[in-house]
Amino acid sequence: MKEKIEKILEEVRPSLLAHGGNVQLVDVTDDGIVKVRLTGACAGCAASTITLAYGVEKILRQKLPEIKKVVSVK
Repeated sequence: MKEKIEKILEEVRPSLLAHGGNVQLVDVTDDGIVKVRLTGACAGCAASTITLAYGVEKILRQKLPEIKKVVSVK
């Protein structure tokens, strides 16, 4: 599962990198929770919750329906 998620995150990264940010996979739980860390400009950005929900989570859940939620961790 982690390898599939990493491949999908590679599709998301260019848009984050264009704004000085990035996303790092931290963990995937057995119940479908994906834990990521937003880095760079995304780490402290006020719009990071929108980036996470409508960028990262939306794409991951579209491509891997077994994912229940994506959460940001520090």
